[in-house]
Amino acid sequence: MHFQEWLRSLRPGADGVKVPELEDLRSLLPSVPALSSLSLATSSVLGLGALASLMAYWLVTRPRPIAPPCDLQAQSIPVQAKSLDTPSHSCLFCDDLGDGPCLGFRKPREPYQWISYTEVRHNMCRMAADFTLGVIESVSCTSVLILHLCVCVCVCVCVCGLVAQVEEQAQVLGSGLRAKGCQPNSQQFVGIFAQNRPEWVIAELACYTFSMAVVPLYETLGEEAMVHILNLAELALVLCDKEEKAVSLLAHKEKGVAPHLSCLVLFNPFSTALVDKGKSCDVEILHLDQIMDLGRLNLKAPVPPNPEDLAVVCFTSGTTGSVNPDESRDTFFFFFHFPIQGYFEISQEDVSISYLPLAHMFERMIQVSMFCHGARVGFYQGDISLLMDDIKTLQPTLFPVVPRLLNRIYDKILGSVTSPLRRAVLRYAVRRKQAELNSGVVRNDSLWDRLVFNKIQASMGGKLRFILTASAPISPTVLSFLRATLGCLIFEGYGQTECTAGCTFSMPGDWSAGHVGAPLPCNVVKLSDIPEMSYYSRNGEGEICIRGHSVFRGYLRDQERTAEALDGDGWLHTGDVGQWLPNGTLRIIDRKKHIFKLSQGEYIAPEKIENVYMRSVPVLQVFVHGDSLQSHLIGIVVPDPEVFTDWTKDRGIVGSCEELCQNPDVKKAVLEDMTLVGKQAGLKSFEQVKDIHLHPEPFSISNGLLTPTLKSRRADLRRFFQPQITLMYSKAAA
Repeated sequence: MHFQEWLRSLRPGADGVKVPELEDLRSLLPSVPALSSLSLATSSVLGLGALASLMAYWLVTRPRPIAPPCDLQAQSIPVQAKSLDTPSHSCLFCDDLGDGPCLGFRKPREPYQWISYTEVRHNMCRMAADFTLGVIESVSCTSVLILHLCVCVCVCVCVCGLVAQVEEQAQVLGSGLRAKGCQPNSQQFVGIFAQNRPEWVIAELACYTFSMAVVPLYETLGEEAMVHILNLAELALVLCDKEEKAVSLLAHKEKGVAPHLSCLVLFNPFSTALVDKGKSCDVEILHLDQIMDLGRLNLKAPVPPNPEDLAVVCFTSGTTGSVNPDESRDTFFFFFHFPIQGYFEISQEDVSISYLPLAHMFERMIQVSMFCHGARVGFYQGDISLLMDDIKTLQPTLFPVVPRLLNRIYDKILGSVTSPLRRAVLRYAVRRKQAELNSGVVRNDSLWDRLVFNKIQASMGGKLRFILTASAPISPTVLSFLRATLGCLIFEGYGQTECTAGCTFSMPGDWSAGHVGAPLPCNVVKLSDIPEMSYYSRNGEGEICIRGHSVFRGYLRDQERTAEALDGDGWLHTGDVGQWLPNGTLRIIDRKKHIFKLSQGEYIAPEKIENVYMRSVPVLQVFVHGDSLQSHLIGIVVPDPEVFTDWTKDRGIVGSCEELCQNPDVKKAVLEDMTLVGKQAGLKSFEQVKDIHLHPEPFSISNGLLTPTLKSRRADLRRFFQPQITLMYSKAAA
């Protein structure tokens, strides 16, 4: 049978009935000259049938693009001021969260151990949320524990409740706090001075059970800031994890600079010497088990807070070394519910790793989102150098991250590919995956995932579904690369403590980079003019201002600074400079708060320049400094240890990292590379650094040069490197 006759025989019914697909196929056959005269054997027919079956299977199982929830060319729309009134509310109730694992912890080289929701008194059952404008309100319920992560007189708040079925630990610990004199009201402040761990969360919930307000503390605040917080919040009771932290607090009491402190509760075992030291300065030292026993003997009924009650006072270090007691509202829950509803549904099987400081709102809101769905939170061991080992062991599905860590992952991937062939294969595989992303397909089971990216994905636990990056801008190159290699959803958010961690969020289906998405439903965003920097709202540029239920009500007992941050109409002035893109998304382009003038009158935004220079291959970290008495900029550069020696070796210079940092030829080469990167990014000549100092030790939290959210402490950096700064300027003047 000739092939065309065989095709004709496949048509069902009468000759007049046509099957369009077969007609299209037959119309193509004459273009193959010899094909019409071929006779097909049975094996050939079977082969064609198998091919057709494979094509049908591919059509059914081929990856589907994610359908965006809105028009990606109009992700936000202009609104008039009169339309910004609070809308009516709708509610979501989260029932039946079960009693699965809740909080996980591990010891070195051991698997994770889990505490159930019942054990931590966490059968969360109610969540009130307004999905129209993102307003989250409390739910009136008998014997409800309100996880009210909002502060001051908030009209609308984020609330998670516990009903009468709640179990032991939070209520028992809260009763123990009451037995030690803590009052069940929002003016009772309780300090928590610990790394991320299950006891941190249990202590927080114990406070919320009885309407007390939480004041998180952290090690890098410094002595002056710590004393300021102890006195401003009048902290009488602080929960600590380690004896060393208790000793540091007792030192303030002994000096007479923390008169309110009267009780310390420790999570870890402690020595009798600490008890004696406490007695000497009238501070009672208790272990967590002791106060839990006290709570069982004096068990009290929960005293749930009202929506307008204070719940958290979040002291942020900022980048200047001063502390800001923020009174903020928590609507970060919408990062996980409104923008991605139907795209990433958190379930009880999901796992998040907790390593970002719980003293800040980003990590707190991640955990609220997980708890509201009965999901799991596993804590890292407390050592950031062991984080990757914790990730491999925990196998998280959700990974909150800051750009500095993503940059390290990116550099490590590129640094591990040494041969030209492997680099070519990697680049090609990334391009193919990015092509899929551009068509809306996100997956980790493609051919390239199996052949090229499987080890990369396995290093992150192998089960990642969702990554959220925030806290600072991320390079579009890094973001696009990791979206391809990790094969999971990666979203970028923008916000600050004063707007409860988030105000914009990138949209599902929009896998372009270089922006932070559209405003969240809980707030509106506008850009205001900055004439001194030539940014005008009529050009779609200006200072980012936020208004909505997520915006805080002010700084604790500091009306002057509150007036600086909030204007009379309730707009929060962030100090960041943004630009509206044609599709309605927001791009962060500059920073207002840290600008300074050079001697010739040019305004400089150092953070923008630093973000550019960090794209230079040998650069890991950079601090750009300028002075109003000087006409040019200088920089402190930390080379990337994983690529620096190879980079210099390619230029004929060898040595250790310390030796290379002292080599003037290396400094010249690094400066030239940074200048080239700056030119490519459009930096003006006065924005380019004219001299640099290479420093082999990275800026870190431990050496006091980074905040807990991994932002540069500019004042501390300036003081630390003052001799090098002075030397560079003196050389220029010579």
